[in-house]
Amino acid sequence: MGTSTDQVKALRERTGAGIMDCRKALAETNADLDKAIEYLRRHGIAKSAKFAAKKAADGLIHAYIHPGGRIGVIIEVNCETDFVARTDDFKNLVNELALQVAATNPLGINREDVPAEVIEKEKDIYKDAARAEGKPDKVIDKIVEGRLVKYYEEVCLSDQIWIKDKDQEKKIGDLVKELSGKTGENIVVRRFTRFQLGEAS
Repeated sequence: MGTSTDQVKALRERTGAGIMDCRKALAETNADLDKAIEYLRRHGIAKSAKFAAKKAADGLIHAYIHPGGRIGVIIEVNCETDFVARTDDFKNLVNELALQVAATNPLGINREDVPAEVIEKEKDIYKDAARAEGKPDKVIDKIVEGRLVKYYEEVCLSDQIWIKDKDQEKKIGDLVKELSGKTGENIVVRRFTRFQLGEAS
């Protein structure tokens, strides 16, 4: 993933590092602003710890009701300032995230949100399936890991392909990172709840 001028600018403002150092940090961390800050700090390039990622404590709680009133979503997305929270770009992002949750019904936001027992059950299923396909034991673990990545792309919001991306390449996590880079603020999907009519609580 390439790095934009806005991302470099945001990283410089947060760390006090030079342009080339910021570009390298973003390249090494797949343009993840928080990881790039950590990278610069670990390499002694950031000027001080005070530039560490700021707490995202502002933002919006947004409610979306799908036409027909059978599916509803409440989602909280945080940023650092009320100024960013009031921008159309931020509001649009929050709405897109709510639409995504309504359409795909993810289990959680990130991979860490999927219960360990669910992951172990999926792994067992993939192992059994691979053996049933006649795969040799030495490649089964690699096959399981590959299928697990696909599973995360289905059930984790950040790993999901954005439903409006015609090229089916941009993930929800990329969408959040883009606005984070543009605004220079840490943007975090904090939590969501999806309701479906008649669904057991």
